[in-house]
Amino acid sequence: MKNFNNESNPEFLNEYLVHIKIVKLLSQRTIEEYYTDIRLFLRYIYENNHETGKAIEDIDIRDMTTAELRKITVSDIYNFIFYTSDERNNKDRARYRKISSLRSFFKYLENVAHIIDENPTKDLDVPVPKASLPKFLSLNESLRLLSTADSADSKRDYCIITLFLNCGMRLSELVGINIKDIDFYENRLKVLGKRSKERMVYLNPACIDALNKYLVIRRDNPKAADEPALFISNQNRRISKRRVQQIVEETLRKAGLDGKGITTHKLRHTAATLMYQYGDADVLTLKELLGHESTATTEIYTHLNNENVRNAVESNPLAKVTSENKEDK
Repeated sequence: MKNFNNESNPEFLNEYLVHIKIVKLLSQRTIEEYYTDIRLFLRYIYENNHETGKAIEDIDIRDMTTAELRKITVSDIYNFIFYTSDERNNKDRARYRKISSLRSFFKYLENVAHIIDENPTKDLDVPVPKASLPKFLSLNESLRLLSTADSADSKRDYCIITLFLNCGMRLSELVGINIKDIDFYENRLKVLGKRSKERMVYLNPACIDALNKYLVIRRDNPKAADEPALFISNQNRRISKRRVQQIVEETLRKAGLDGKGITTHKLRHTAATLMYQYGDADVLTLKELLGHESTATTEIYTHLNNENVRNAVESNPLAKVTSENKEDK
């Protein structure tokens, strides 16, 4: 939903979408999820007010007024949540996401757009769904995955998986790395995280070794001389997110680790878990290392010693695993 002037939406909804994109810097995926949730809610309210008799997906809300927004109560929201559970079979997590979307929307209406005087979600009381434990690879499984990264582009693919498992970076962060972002003097690289926030990722010996061996091949390719990206495709352009996902999927399959629900994001969980289980990384250190947001983000970046972050990466049990180790086996 990249068009924020959608004529099928009321003006206040389009303006909200612009706000969360430009001011809140939410990702496109999050914006689309919020939009889907809020549009469904507005259609639900519109149908209750006007009784069109149409299927909810066919209800036109473009002429919905701000006066209707002001009449919405917390009871309307509770009834909507019950509707999503009873008639749309939404599970706990899906319902909770809708509540988060509505809280963001009504907070905007009250504090930014000043369309409503009172936020009906302010006193909304709903249980938080139980967080499921993230899936991740064990140490032995991680070693097996590294030893299997031997496709036709083995140096590149091995380097990609090494960075995932040692640094815990996001898929978008890895794809966005440029060669100039690597600082071999300080053994670190710069990545662009969520909401365009830059952070430094420290590189342990395994990462440095994998990068150096890949860059020998990368720099010997004259067709990619003008491409700033670190990781390139066979077309000598910045590698796509989907291609990286395929590389991980193919390597997992070769390692006999497919079917476990492991994705590029689960490799990020794996890195964090290994550093927490085997290293000296505490929770606050991992939050900075992974670029997580929290209510104490500023305090973490201000007070946490960067040496702790470096030590956490160095303590990763895969830090000494290089492609030579793999070949020796």
